Amino acid sequence: MAEDFHYLSLDEVARRLKARKLSSVEATEALLDRIARLEPALKSYATVTPERALDDAKRLDAETAAGKSRGPLHGVPIAVKDLCDTEGVPTAAGMAIRRGHVPAKDATVVTRLKQAGAVIVGKLQMTEGAYGLHHPSVEPPINPFNAAYWTGVSSSGSGVATAAGLCFASLGSDTGGSIRFPSAMNGLSGLKPTWGRVSRAGVFPLAESLDHVGPMCRSALDSAIVLGVIAGADADDPTAAPQPVPDYVGAIGAGVKGKRIGMPKNLIGADADCQRALDGASAVLQRQGAQLVEVMMPDLDEATVQWLAQCGVEAALAHEATFPSRRAEYGAEFAALLDLGRGLSGLELSRMQRTRARVTGEIDRLLASIDLLLLPAMAVAAPSLAAMKARTPQTIASRLRYTAPLDMSGHPTLTLPGGMTADGVPAGFQIVGRRFDEAAILAAGHAFQQATDWHIRRPSP
Repeated sequence: MAEDFHYLSLDEVARRLKARKLSSVEATEALLDRIARLEPALKSYATVTPERALDDAKRLDAETAAGKSRGPLHGVPIAVKDLCDTEGVPTAAGMAIRRGHVPAKDATVVTRLKQAGAVIVGKLQMTEGAYGLHHPSVEPPINPFNAAYWTGVSSSGSGVATAAGLCFASLGSDTGGSIRFPSAMNGLSGLKPTWGRVSRAGVFPLAESLDHVGPMCRSALDSAIVLGVIAGADADDPTAAPQPVPDYVGAIGAGVKGKRIGMPKNLIGADADCQRALDGASAVLQRQGAQLVEVMMPDLDEATVQWLAQCGVEAALAHEATFPSRRAEYGAEFAALLDLGRGLSGLELSRMQRTRARVTGEIDRLLASIDLLLLPAMAVAAPSLAAMKARTPQTIASRLRYTAPLDMSGHPTLTLPGGMTADGVPAGFQIVGRRFDEAAILAAGHAFQQATDWHIRRPSP
């Protein structure tokens, strides 16, 4: 098997499997061998399930031999963030308090992946409760491009494992930026769908009205494949949207010709690497027929600051059964968030709801005048671990400026790699779309990636 097999796109692996040029057992064994070699250094998995994965791969190969295909992921090894319930496999959500939790039922997204033929090789490490820091007992994943740099949170393991060739795609979740940050830091194409586009049934919550589940992949096309599998209404989640699921893969070649793409002229705090990624993306998309339109972003600062309290109050509700009664089992930062949420007044909650409604309406209004919006994924394209040690409400808010408001509004965004820093760390940007128009942002991302090679830059080895 080729030395760089582990870095193939999900689409390419799926095509080889379908053509019987590769078996699922061969693909799964290759990844499990690589996990065994690299995982002790990268620390991206919470749990690896080799026996279960190989049993599933053998069964899927037998189905292939019998002429049966379950769908676009048939036989492809992938992994899921460790807040997605997996029947018979521990699901800790990054928490010491949940290490003994073994679900009796799969989350809906896991069921759908399995129904489409995916081989689940394990559960990916994450921050405590999907908030900002890993539990003190957890060794954080290591950025495979440069160990001195942040991996992004909370889907840190998803970002590292997918970038380092330890799975062909992964699921992450995003409440304030947790698909977009690790996608940007690890050179991935990460999709935060519209809120409600993907079921959250069986996914441990951080803040239910802000939580989004989505794919973290190596290309926009790969993200389209995975989204098409996991999206759609769900009887187990009444908030899952009833809208039909489009053929994202079929529409991926639509391009951007004639599309009006908004370029904000009032960005705050964007560093040089971030600005280069945005400028490069806009130039590429303009050459492919898009019309660039200067726009003014609404004031996001108030919403970003209030996101912390909004997240806190919903997280406090999610942990009501164990916090504060088992406070000693929580890390200090997560406990502080829960304390914040428990201490809010009704007036403060009403104020947050008013701000959230305003920002949502302003983003809707902006997107009514354009087709797509380009934004930074992070104002500082690639923060170092040293820089991330400064954690105050003000520094947290500044990092969330271009992510958290879009969780509050629920709009879909696709994060793509658009450059590299001098230290060899990817720099990303976001394409934002109208509600339930994931097809348009995926097509724009695919068009960008057809003309660039940032998405095929890999860490070594």
